[in-house]
Amino acid sequence: MTQLERRIGVPGAIAIGLGAMIGAGLFFVWAPAAALAGPMLPAAIALAGAIAVLNALSTAQLAMEHPVSGGAYAYGRAEVGERVGFTAGWMFLTGKTSSAAAIAVIAGQHVWPEHAGWVGAAAVAVLAALNMLGVRVTAWVSSGIVAVVLVVVLAVLAWAALGMPVAAGAGDFGFVGGSQGAGAEPGPLGWLTAAGMLFFAFAGYARMATLGEEVRRPRRTLPIAIVLGLAVVLALYAAVGWATSERLGPALPTATTPLADLAGHPALHAAALGAGALACLGSLMGILAGLSRTGLAMARNGDLPGPLGRIAARTRTPVVAEATTAAAATAAALVLPAGALVAFSSTCVLTYYAVAHLSAIRMRATSRAGTRADGAARLWLPRWIPWLGAAACLGVVLTLPWQGVVGALAWLAIGLGARELLRRRSARRPA
Repeated sequence: MTQLERRIGVPGAIAIGLGAMIGAGLFFVWAPAAALAGPMLPAAIALAGAIAVLNALSTAQLAMEHPVSGGAYAYGRAEVGERVGFTAGWMFLTGKTSSAAAIAVIAGQHVWPEHAGWVGAAAVAVLAALNMLGVRVTAWVSSGIVAVVLVVVLAVLAWAALGMPVAAGAGDFGFVGGSQGAGAEPGPLGWLTAAGMLFFAFAGYARMATLGEEVRRPRRTLPIAIVLGLAVVLALYAAVGWATSERLGPALPTATTPLADLAGHPALHAAALGAGALACLGSLMGILAGLSRTGLAMARNGDLPGPLGRIAARTRTPVVAEATTAAAATAAALVLPAGALVAFSSTCVLTYYAVAHLSAIRMRATSRAGTRADGAARLWLPRWIPWLGAAACLGVVLTLPWQGVVGALAWLAIGLGARELLRRRSARRPA
């Protein structure tokens, strides 16, 4: 069995995307971003949102032309070249595995702070097992989680909009944005770095593109799901950004649970903390699904070991790739802090989207204008959007902590070297 099955439509694709975007970032990213940006936080939010829109538009254009699994890995490989495609896939696998580990740790902080790593590892194992049951299960679970989280978040926002009291003290859980962010001083480029951190919270729409082989009518479904899903999230994040800035004020940079701290009522505060943990799980489930599909696509093309391309006959899911990525995320959750994982993830994922923009630029340069056999236009995206998107992604990467940037470049060099060795070994084998 080498092919996935098209089982989900627009609602399911949107649910998976929302589950990935309405996750850990919504509940904790405001504090470290405020510590970095200071009064420029609204500008950082606007820049992160603008980059997300540019990325989503290029991704939607490419998904219409290449309705397959793998996202920017498949686009880069088809439009630019094998090594560029590998760069996108390798950075996606690395960055999103880091994201998955960070989100698992944050979920653990909400449930059992003293053993957050082990709780996170258990969450990864359970959610990977659910993903292995089939993409419909992923969509159903994501839909349920998104519904519950949205109800709680909207209740907290209504509480804040009415001017009701905020929480009397800091939250109970010290993760990114609390003790680690308290000493940060806004610098002249701090708001750009904050935009890179905030982008961590917007990037879930890539999950919809990586599922291109499992959606019905992908040339119609994927663009609609990507654009609508991102529109919902942009509105929600703008509201939460305003509420946390206005209601928490100078206390925001040191808040450990900023969204929950908006709710001064004990019951609503507890519900917000629970929603934070639940949102982490929904986001984690979507990320693991996207990781396994990218690993599957790379294995098919010989860029990763062949067994990662195995698909279960009954559930039609890439079980080996799912188990492998879950194991890597589990190891990272047990040994690395969430803050370092988020910064590293942002570097890798912004590079991934830069490759997507490059693919969209190359797609236009190869003169594919006109219409397909189904009558739909091939190129509807203005030529300036992928150029601006690529410049924005790379520009923000250069403002992120240099340790993460250097580490990501070194890891990419290792990946490219390993790919060459794998291909040479495959070439030596007898036909």
